[in-house]
Amino acid sequence: MNSKLCIALAKGIIAGYIPDGLYRTRGTGGTISARYSYSVWLRHLVMAHKNNLPAQPDVIAELGPGDSLGIGLAALISGVNKYYAFDVIEYASSQRNIKVFDELISLFKKRKKIPDEAEFPEIKPRLESCEFPSHILSNDHLNLMLKDDRIDSIRNALLNMGNLPGNKIQISYFVPWYDSNIIKEATVDMVYSQAALEHVEDLKHIYETLYRWLKPGGFMSHQIDFKSHGLASEWNGHWTYSDFVWKIIKGKRSYLLNREPHSKHIELIRKAGFEITCDIQFKNESKIQRKYLKSRFKNLSEDDLNTSGAFIQAVKKNS
Repeated sequence: MNSKLCIALAKGIIAGYIPDGLYRTRGTGGTISARYSYSVWLRHLVMAHKNNLPAQPDVIAELGPGDSLGIGLAALISGVNKYYAFDVIEYASSQRNIKVFDELISLFKKRKKIPDEAEFPEIKPRLESCEFPSHILSNDHLNLMLKDDRIDSIRNALLNMGNLPGNKIQISYFVPWYDSNIIKEATVDMVYSQAALEHVEDLKHIYETLYRWLKPGGFMSHQIDFKSHGLASEWNGHWTYSDFVWKIIKGKRSYLLNREPHSKHIELIRKAGFEITCDIQFKNESKIQRKYLKSRFKNLSEDDLNTSGAFIQAVKKNS
């Protein structure tokens, strides 16, 4: 038994005896940085514009915001008016959110370049240009969005989430969430996630839910990571673990990895009714011999076996 597997099993066994709430203190890494949040949000917008999707949404929803609501706050500063955030464990704190928010305002006021892969190597896809996307967020538009009264409205919404009826800016943070009826059908312009969908247990349900939430013509935008997250010696070594071993590794944690490959996401997205407008696959050569793959992964295609991540955008067709 290799050392990575021994450590993963030990963590799973320990997790079976630790209350889930204690994991809240660990954080997820990423959105605690305003520059990271700025880079992620603008990247999703640039790719949406490139793929002829509406790049100035009014209502958005995010799956798995993590350490702060930074990506959603970047969206609000750039022109979004209603933001829904959904997570399994509450990582984001008011103090952290305010700090990130203030730093984001400065980034937008200065029209800073989009931080690239040299600063954040895990953020994908790479852009043709990292210049501020003034072709999407013009000076006139951004000057209006950055007016003091609007910034104050975002700050008030952030400090009083879900408790400001009548305020144009609305922020709703649901932790944990299980009811897909939280959002009314066909009321959201854009749903996005950043390295979150690999953790969702019931992918079929989530893609069907996102389809219901989106307006006709609305779209979703996801970066998905298929790697083992350090739980195996190889990036795709989690496909060599049996379901029994994986259950022990997971322990009683609310989530870990669903271990689904790229093709499964594509299949479920299409079955939910979406039209895929962008599917950029990130390749990483597999070093695992097929004989070591466990039964549910034996028939993985060569494409899946060598795909370590993907950036996918898909639109809900107009009825």
